[in-house]
Amino acid sequence: MKYLHTMVRVHDLDASMRFYRDALGLVEVKRAEYEAGRFTLVYLAAPGDEDAQIELTYNWPDASGQAEVYTGGRNFGHVAYAVNDIYAACQRLMDHGVTINRPPRDGRMAFVRSPDGISVELLQAGPALAAAEPWTSMPNIGTW
Repeated sequence: MKYLHTMVRVHDLDASMRFYRDALGLVEVKRAEYEAGRFTLVYLAAPGDEDAQIELTYNWPDASGQAEVYTGGRNFGHVAYAVNDIYAACQRLMDHGVTINRPPRDGRMAFVRSPDGISVELLQAGPALAAAEPWTSMPNIGTW
């Protein structure tokens, strides 16, 4: 058995790509558009680790232009990525306008949300970094 991917439905593919690719730093591995089914699949992975992928499923609007609206269930927890520098990763996300819902006050863990409300956990690879400002003083924002 081999893990392949986690699929999440997205409402706005462009906004999702800005989050997952541009802000989070994942790379696009594969993209397929299915005209007959009216949907697009985009597979992304952490640089250098294409084994664990996230699949973004974008269902195209119907003929009247109406797009599907998704509401997240808490039965889906989160996706998680190890990062080499939790503080640098969070700063990059903030520079892209992403809210840090749970700042890395402990130098180990942070949470953000995608444009569709998918919770993304970032974990420091290896030992936790030493506590540092502004992170230690940042409050939680919203839910994560």
